[in-house]
Amino acid sequence: MSKIWFVTGCSTGFGRALATELLEQGYRVVVTARNTAQVADIVYGKEDRALTIQLDVTKQEEIDAAVQTVMDTWGRIDVLVNNAGIGYFGALEESDEAEIRRMFEINVFGLANMTKAVLPVMRAQRSGHILNISSIGGLTAYPALSFYHATKFAVDGMSESLSKEVAPLGIKVTIICPSGFRTDWAGRSANEAVNTIDDYASTAGTNRNTIRGYSGNQPGDPVRAAKAMIQVTETEHPPLRLLLGAAAVKGARRKLDELKKDYDAWEAVSVGADFPKAQ
Repeated sequence: MSKIWFVTGCSTGFGRALATELLEQGYRVVVTARNTAQVADIVYGKEDRALTIQLDVTKQEEIDAAVQTVMDTWGRIDVLVNNAGIGYFGALEESDEAEIRRMFEINVFGLANMTKAVLPVMRAQRSGHILNISSIGGLTAYPALSFYHATKFAVDGMSESLSKEVAPLGIKVTIICPSGFRTDWAGRSANEAVNTIDDYASTAGTNRNTIRGYSGNQPGDPVRAAKAMIQVTETEHPPLRLLLGAAAVKGARRKLDELKKDYDAWEAVSVGADFPKAQ
């Protein structure tokens, strides 16, 4: 329980559930949000173990100030959870560029800059664990989410590369891949394309309406997810990817089957693209 956790985006969703569970279990937690009033109830009565910091991950000065405050207060960071993120619904052709760029700034560059700010701390410690909240949508894709998937595929690839870079330094990386959970991701947290195109009604339109329709009724329990994230940091050999939810497992296995089918069917063509071997 001596570990110090730094969690971004604690006002709602996984961040809120995780910060709450960590404090209940006795950990010291850096509880961050763009509006700290929204996390006041989480830290109430636990101020000796909670450090509340205003943080917008798209603002480098706030990232740097937050890390410095933690170091001045507690002197180390053991677990970084890059949770802050948003969604967006729309077929690729329908999507608004300003909204897309905003999502990339939060989901990709905010995560990257937060990680870069904490890595010097963890390198000096020769220890640490980074949990990047991705999605099953970082492994497989569905209509109406093309640019959201693009951000999560970016997080997935970046995290996998990072894990290989920092493993010799005693730092671990785990990509958290949830399916549908009862967070606000499909609710007010996700904007959608204003101008829709009829030709995509049966694909992007249908999936968007389906996701919006079950918001608040997803099978995933954020509290159980929080417990799973804590568990993965307490094991000696954590996975690179932690799937959360039965639908995530199903979706990942389906993607494996699809990849194998294509790779096997086109193996001869793929191999044939190399220069012929010298006889």
